[in-house]
Amino acid sequence: MRYSIIVPAYNEEQWLPDTLQAIADARRDLPGEGEVIVVDNNSTDGTAAVAAAAGARVVFEPRNQISRARNAGAAAATGRILVFVDADTQITRGLLTEALVRLEQGRACAVGASICFDRNVGRVLGLFLRFFNWAGRRHGLLAGSFIAVGREAFLTVGGFPEQVYAGEELFLALKLRRWGRRHGRLPLQVVDAHPVITSARKMDRHSTWGVLRAHLVFALCPWLLRSRRFCRFWYER
Repeated sequence: MRYSIIVPAYNEEQWLPDTLQAIADARRDLPGEGEVIVVDNNSTDGTAAVAAAAGARVVFEPRNQISRARNAGAAAATGRILVFVDADTQITRGLLTEALVRLEQGRACAVGASICFDRNVGRVLGLFLRFFNWAGRRHGLLAGSFIAVGREAFLTVGGFPEQVYAGEELFLALKLRRWGRRHGRLPLQVVDAHPVITSARKMDRHSTWGVLRAHLVFALCPWLLRSRRFCRFWYER
């Protein structure tokens, strides 16, 4: 089994060290050959240097768009299994192992993870996150923080859609679910036992209502995902 862990990164020198350390810890003594690729998405800080110092292979994507960064990493990857991890997210050995085993054994077409924040975000956002995690498990939805998928399935469905500037993981999930149904009714599974820890840094810039509004607007008006300006919430640094 060969796998590639792909980390899209735009001005992430602050968060990237912890992410890469968590990946290194998760990979330690893991069977099979693996690689770590950091996609420098036209950063203006030391993201590329931090990644190289940690031993990751650095790929450059000049257009600042999350979908393109993820796809650029996949294009450079050599693994049969592609694992996408956000640059402000820490994974565990248990999650990585479970995802690789499920995909290698043909038990899933893709594997996601539940999410928890790295600090208390209050009751309202806490309830929103619980709902999001429940919906992911119930309906097979992927969060961009962690996605593991077989290379064949990923390439067949066309990877992440580059027509949108956010929410690309949800569109990918829909395509993968259709692919899974055509290939032995393979499910898209969300692992709940090993949640990832992701940054609540958006709360440093936005109120609780601001965070909820950013998600609700796109749920009600998904065509706005095609606008870089309307998606600036996800690109602020």
